[in-house]
Amino acid sequence: MNYSSELKKFVTSQYVYSSIRITLATVLPCLVLAHFGLLKEYFLFPLGTSFVALTDQPGPFIRRRNSLTFAIFCFVFVSLIATLVKGIIPLVLLEIVAFGMFFSLIGVYGQRLAAVGSLALVVLAIFIDGHLTGANIFKSLLIFAAGCIWFLLIFLIVTTIQPYKLASQMIGENYLQLADFLKIKANFYQKNPDFDKLNTQVFAKQVNIKNLQEETRETVFKTRTIVNESTTTSRLLMLMFLNSMDLHEKLMTSESDYRKLQESFKDSEILVNIHDYLNILAEEITNIGISLQSGTRAKPFSNLDMHSNNLNAQYFELRNRKMTPENLEDFMILRQIMMRINEITKEISEIYKVFSQNIKLAKSLSTGLDFKKFLPNEEKINSKVLRSNISLSSSQFRHAVRITVALLIGYLVSLLPFIEIGHTYWILITMVAIMKPAYSITKQRNLLRFYGTVAGAVIAYVILYFVDVRPILFTILLLSMILCFSLLKGKYFWAVLFMTIYVFLSFNFLNPGNVNIIFRDRIVDTLIAGIIAYIVSYIVLPVWEHTQNLQLMKLSAEANLKYFQSVISKFLTEDFDLQDYKVRRKNAIISLANLSDNFQRMISDPKNQRKKLEVVHQFVATSHLVTAYTASLSQYAQKNEDYPEIDSDSWAKKIEAEMIQVSTLLNDEKIPETLRMDSRLEPEDSSIENLLNKRKTELLEKEAYDRRDPNKISHLTELINIHDVLELIYDVAKEQRKVIEKYKEETKPQQS
Repeated sequence: MNYSSELKKFVTSQYVYSSIRITLATVLPCLVLAHFGLLKEYFLFPLGTSFVALTDQPGPFIRRRNSLTFAIFCFVFVSLIATLVKGIIPLVLLEIVAFGMFFSLIGVYGQRLAAVGSLALVVLAIFIDGHLTGANIFKSLLIFAAGCIWFLLIFLIVTTIQPYKLASQMIGENYLQLADFLKIKANFYQKNPDFDKLNTQVFAKQVNIKNLQEETRETVFKTRTIVNESTTTSRLLMLMFLNSMDLHEKLMTSESDYRKLQESFKDSEILVNIHDYLNILAEEITNIGISLQSGTRAKPFSNLDMHSNNLNAQYFELRNRKMTPENLEDFMILRQIMMRINEITKEISEIYKVFSQNIKLAKSLSTGLDFKKFLPNEEKINSKVLRSNISLSSSQFRHAVRITVALLIGYLVSLLPFIEIGHTYWILITMVAIMKPAYSITKQRNLLRFYGTVAGAVIAYVILYFVDVRPILFTILLLSMILCFSLLKGKYFWAVLFMTIYVFLSFNFLNPGNVNIIFRDRIVDTLIAGIIAYIVSYIVLPVWEHTQNLQLMKLSAEANLKYFQSVISKFLTEDFDLQDYKVRRKNAIISLANLSDNFQRMISDPKNQRKKLEVVHQFVATSHLVTAYTASLSQYAQKNEDYPEIDSDSWAKKIEAEMIQVSTLLNDEKIPETLRMDSRLEPEDSSIENLLNKRKTELLEKEAYDRRDPNKISHLTELINIHDVLELIYDVAKEQRKVIEKYKEETKPQQS
């Protein structure tokens, strides 16, 4: 592992940048208030700042501004109601039900409002017993509101000064994810690869890439400054993002029959050399990502032309020494892989040219794309959407019920006289943080929360026991806050650990000498909350992942069919609609990632709820292959060349027939006989076979000669690869159809 590179990736990321902004916005007022001896009296000011700050999700400026404004209104309103009804238990229970349901349900409008809803419930937990407001309620609430507004002002100032910062960092993170993806793909070429493990890693990484691309797409396309502004920076950022999408597709086209490849070339070093070179390319992509995140110009680490020429020379030397009529087709497959690697190399070189700040290139950028078609679908904010989700068929409604029940139980437990609860709100906050719509995520976060809390409490206890120098403690507090906010999205255990440390240190600054009480309360409250959250998640209206499988399988099958139809259209009519193709490519990748993500969560469900696990896994694997092989075929569709030797019409009917059968079976419909007949068509590609036999004869007669142009590939090699890819798509689609037939057969007894 390149530790220097990993550190740079972390330090320049949007998460660290955001966490530093949140920390400074929270801590600076504390320093001023502490200087004048007012920190205890005005402690609600930084508390309000931190709450609003945590709702700030990446995205377009207008959406972020509106959600922050909405969060301020919600937080002040919740704190007011909670303070007014404190101690009146029937009214407290009523407010828990009302706020618990409403603020959980608004998650139907997307992640941004889901974050606002979760933090609103945290505000409810903080104010529920009135220990923070004191005697002067309205003064306390004004201080809290001022702290909330303070972060909104900070946000407006920072985004005005650096309008492109977030977009640049998010685009950079896209490149970093692509670099990780390429490293996984490179491992297929190492000696004795673990194919099953690598395929699992590929599925997981595809999910990460999809989620990040969706967030970045919204930020870039919906930010008018980035899309329409004629400045060099805005156009270059747009170009960089579009290049990352194309690079992602090129990386997907590297899908091959790796087992056969390993068997064919196990006695040579060419595959290991490919592995090493792909890792070099991955480091270059990482370098591009880090430069985008940090806002600096990227320069290549190595001489890519030299490395590429060396790898191509090794291939040609092996080809000239070892190629025979018997292994000709194996070398054709390897030749195609080499061409794809060369294309990835060229793509990276072009991206580096963008960093040269070529103004003419930036000003001439015109994609001709309708960006609205590439935006993620979002629920419109209206009451109809909310009302339609008030039903047991809605997973969000079920989640709202679980959250509300858990909060009610947690509050009632805190009132029991025989249980000493020092901080009621810690129980409620922990449950809100742990519980998510998916049981698997709740289960995972529950364990991570407990382990992180215990580890953080022990470390904080040791720090406070041995360190009594306030500047050192304050420095540790700052670092803990920054690390907590930086790791909150991706490394939950570490985020909780550092959160616990800064909570302990904060309490120590406010009330020195109570570390033993805080230690005990924090552990006990976290344990109680974890137990309640686990029981409620398992018993109260759980939503198991297997119930989502059928719908996600339908969407993936339909998206793959449309993606294939878009690509094969070039071979049929030469009418290739680039925008339609890119929209369908996006939809296929998103559908595949959603299906893979659901399957990964299903693995964490209880064993009795992992229904048809093996069958679903086979469907996910075949869906991935169909998408990847279609991406490989698309490389030929985008070329200005004709391939009349391919019986495109028969191949299109044959493959579409299998893919339509999959969708038909998933929809419980009867398969028409015409589809079965079309799937048995035999494409007339005899001319390709004749050309191949002619080439083998040339080899037998020693008429081969040393061709060493790495940028050219023979027409025959292209034909063979197109034929092989079409055959692979058909074989995988046929296998997928059999998987669904098996899925339906196993489901019948349960339905009867």
